[in-house]
Amino acid sequence: MNDKTTKKMSLSGKILIGMVVGLAVGIIARLLGLTSNMDISNPLYPATVYDQTVTMGLFQVLGSWFIRSLQMLVVPLVFVSLVCGTCNLADPAKLGRLGGKTIIFYLVTTAIAISIALFTAVILEPGSSANFSAKAYEAKEAPTLVTTLINLIPTNPLNAMVTGKMLQIIVFALLFGIAIALTPGKSSERMVQFFNDLNEIIMKLVTLLMNLAPYGVFALIAKLTTQLGLDVFESLGKYFLVVLGVLLIHGFLVYPTLLKFLARVNPITFLKKMRPAQLFAFSTASSNATLPVTMEVVTKRLGVAPSTASFTLPLGATINMDGTAIMQGVATVFISQIYHIDLTMGQYLTVILAATMASVGTAGVPGVGLITLAMVLGQVGLPVEGIAIIMTVDRLLDMVRTAINVTGDSVVSCIVGRSEGELDLSVFNDPNAGIEFEEVHLQHAKDS
Repeated sequence: MNDKTTKKMSLSGKILIGMVVGLAVGIIARLLGLTSNMDISNPLYPATVYDQTVTMGLFQVLGSWFIRSLQMLVVPLVFVSLVCGTCNLADPAKLGRLGGKTIIFYLVTTAIAISIALFTAVILEPGSSANFSAKAYEAKEAPTLVTTLINLIPTNPLNAMVTGKMLQIIVFALLFGIAIALTPGKSSERMVQFFNDLNEIIMKLVTLLMNLAPYGVFALIAKLTTQLGLDVFESLGKYFLVVLGVLLIHGFLVYPTLLKFLARVNPITFLKKMRPAQLFAFSTASSNATLPVTMEVVTKRLGVAPSTASFTLPLGATINMDGTAIMQGVATVFISQIYHIDLTMGQYLTVILAATMASVGTAGVPGVGLITLAMVLGQVGLPVEGIAIIMTVDRLLDMVRTAINVTGDSVVSCIVGRSEGELDLSVFNDPNAGIEFEEVHLQHAKDS
């Protein structure tokens, strides 16, 4: 009886329960004083911890295991899925169409995102009455566009995989897949079969890890709550609410509109099926770590063909940052208002262009949100020290905007898939599609 009840509960439902229980446990832990002074500037929770209690250490270990297990799959998943998608393309010209459509849609949605953010921030003026004294913030230097273009080609593909340079991995995987597709004879057929089989095994590993998600999410949320508490919004409440509001508008108004008119599908169905990936993204605050789950949802539940999803999703996880662009737009206006610096219309246009290009130009750089924000502020002559102010609440906002980024990747995948005739509407419209892939039948695997 209990087993049947458990099977009927969806993965997103289990993850949501894990989040709620984690939040409750974190609040109780704070009330009991079971907290630790931990450096949380790294979203992956670094191992250096001071005055750590046994309880909080357990949360950190479980949460870190969960994050690491997802990150473990990112490089093999991106490489293998892109090779599969590319070598299975019968028409090499199709790759050019996919690339062109995908990049254009990503740039357009990013420009829309930051435009809405700037307009909303100018109207609501979140920093007009603020008077902060910012601590010094030493910004890392963002790479130039020329440097980024040069570094697209890896000098050592294996080193790119070891260091996680996603753009270089994508380029090498595409070239490798094209070479397989153009190679005549049985050697090409054997390689195609090998990568298809390997891809199926990796996706099964994704399914195994997805079933551990509720426990990992529980640990992450519990630990985060003990560190930040519930009073984190007080000093920057208006800025926080403006960014959050624009993120929700972009995720639940702009994206559904694009789906309705460009992909001609029901956006409500899309949002319901996206919940597992969105909850993963919110919990991990990492588009790359969420990529295996996004791939599973988009192909199995939304019906986008793997040949399309294996190209659009890894590329989106690397260069598409609508949520980050929204933060940059609101933060730029907020910081200008704090320092009482008026921006001209030309400077606002500069912010739109700089933030849109930065979403591609600084892909793969650690701390990309703050790096690109520092670059945008420099473009319009605003003090970079203002970044230190918004860092107070940036961790929570990062979780939300990562969920928006993942949603945007999936929206573009559906739009491009529909335009290429590779969106299975019967799967998309089936509310139960893909649910069976969330279940792992160990007894069946053993008997086989």
